Amino acid sequence: MFDLGFVSAILADSSFEEVIDFASVHQFKCVEIMCWPRGKAERRYAGVTHLDVDELDEQAVAHIHQYTRQKGIYISGLGYYPNPLDPDTEKVAVYVEHIKKVIRAAARLGIGVVNTFIGRDPSRSVAYNLGRFKETWPEIIKLAEEQHIKIGIENCPMLFTEDEWPGGKNLAISPAIWDEMFTAISSENFGLNYDPSHLVWMQMDEVQPIYDYAEKLHHIHLKDVKVYRDKLNRVGILAYPLDYHSPKIPGLGDVRWRDFFSALTTVGYRGPVCIEVEDRAYEGSKEDAQAAILTSRNYLRQFLS
Repeated sequence: MFDLGFVSAILADSSFEEVIDFASVHQFKCVEIMCWPRGKAERRYAGVTHLDVDELDEQAVAHIHQYTRQKGIYISGLGYYPNPLDPDTEKVAVYVEHIKKVIRAAARLGIGVVNTFIGRDPSRSVAYNLGRFKETWPEIIKLAEEQHIKIGIENCPMLFTEDEWPGGKNLAISPAIWDEMFTAISSENFGLNYDPSHLVWMQMDEVQPIYDYAEKLHHIHLKDVKVYRDKLNRVGILAYPLDYHSPKIPGLGDVRWRDFFSALTTVGYRGPVCIEVEDRAYEGSKEDAQAAILTSRNYLRQFLS
């Protein structure tokens, strides 16, 4: 019913072939492949390049098709998560151009989904950022429509550290804002890469949006989160979010996975569900990262056919 995969960012030191090999050996069906431009990462899990869209010639396309087919794995989506509403317009131009490159690469490869962020100027209001969104995003979605690619916007606030304070670096954080986005750009190609964990630490219902946005679910991330109530009670909801919560692998946090998968089956979702690992307990080594993926797989199998 669901195609279980994982997000390749956690295997940053592995090659494309090694990522696909790992997926194949351990009985996954798909992988979301990271497509950052080559260079220095700006934050954890960013800057990972398992597929370089700047070097995607016909030989590379043929190799990717041949290798994934041989290993029995498909690419669920191409991932690139910058801040396309950054206050620095020069950065915005670079980010938007690379998103467009990833969209074109997905089309060439026959991959139906590109996952990314809307972006946000963290120092400005929601209303201001919605205005920026309406200026920046129509041309991106138009290209996606022309290339027959769906855009999955992850609902992570990107609000964790001091430099992201107070508004975070991704606007698409809540159903209220999604409604504004989807009203401004009404397109079947424009939807969500839905991650339930972020709603949990924001004290929101992580299951109801599956029912409310069933037609907008282009891709799913499986990540858990632990909210430490004692810490929250001490620092309050206006503290830096990492002062009271931690990302966890599925099964080790507060996401209601039984209700989550019940909702997915009820609305008829049949796409990829990809484990995303951002759990610091599993960052000690490559072996730890692999263990995080496999431990998550073992827990999630109870919900998968």
